[in-house]
Amino acid sequence: MQPEKNFEKAATFIRSAAMQGAHLAVLPEYHLTNWLPHDPKFAALCKDWQQYLRRYQDLARECNICIVPGTIVQTNDDVPPPDPAASATPPEGVMKAADAHAPASNTGGLSDYSSTPNYLSNVAYFIDNKGDILGSYTKKNLWGPTERQHLNSSGRQPHPAIDTPLGKIGLLVCWDLAFPEAFRELIAQGCKMIVMPTFWTLSDVSDAGLRHNPSAEALFVDSTLVSRTYENTCCVVFANAGGPPGRGYMGLSQVTLPFVGPILRLGSCQEGMGVVDVDMQVVEDAEDNYGIRADLAREGWHYDYRHDQLNDKAGAADSKL
Repeated sequence: MQPEKNFEKAATFIRSAAMQGAHLAVLPEYHLTNWLPHDPKFAALCKDWQQYLRRYQDLARECNICIVPGTIVQTNDDVPPPDPAASATPPEGVMKAADAHAPASNTGGLSDYSSTPNYLSNVAYFIDNKGDILGSYTKKNLWGPTERQHLNSSGRQPHPAIDTPLGKIGLLVCWDLAFPEAFRELIAQGCKMIVMPTFWTLSDVSDAGLRHNPSAEALFVDSTLVSRTYENTCCVVFANAGGPPGRGYMGLSQVTLPFVGPILRLGSCQEGMGVVDVDMQVVEDAEDNYGIRADLAREGWHYDYRHDQLNDKAGAADSKL
């Protein structure tokens, strides 16, 4: 939990990427504070979120580069902060802070979402090269009991497609990868690139999964990223957290395209940076071959999407008034 140190490290990476001609820099989820919600100091650190967001805006202007500053955990002023004494000890059945990203029982999505507003939200922003915030996304699919206990989800709000200097881009976060509906909702709105800040660790799998395959999580990430690019004819930019070996960090940050798979992949768990040229013509060639986006846009397509159904219901309700 060293946000100032982590910001300076991120700024060094971003300046280096800009000097190498990069147009977009993407950081991991929870990159400023880590994810330690049971630490009594955590919520107080998150109150500085606006300061860091403004500094990333300044950095984008300075470097003439677009930035997705991972996710920033921000506070909800309409909700009382948690009691530090109560936060110091995780509830029974919830992991200790050191293992805070993985549920103690590794049940993933089997925990209920909070029925009342939480004090914290996990938000990704798109900042353009002039320092303007073009859009944001609050993580929708929360992983396990700890995220669901402490974070607000964007729930049934539609996934926002963001118009940027690099084209229409969608933001997703970490566990959203497991839900193809999230990608389809963005692709249906014209997104051809999906940017994913992530904090995915090797410990996010159960003991049973590890017995089947010690590299189960790496297989999940690598195979699913390639699948998402094919089934949506899109590019995925996946920026995962790195850290010292032996502490559960997975790494595997990558930029992935249909036809070719990862065109950049950081195979080590350690922190690092890569710069790569993305040829979006590969995406167009894949669409010419598979026609997936064209089918999604076709009137009378086989599958309805929940936002279409919500709009239909809203129209029907209005007509009855």
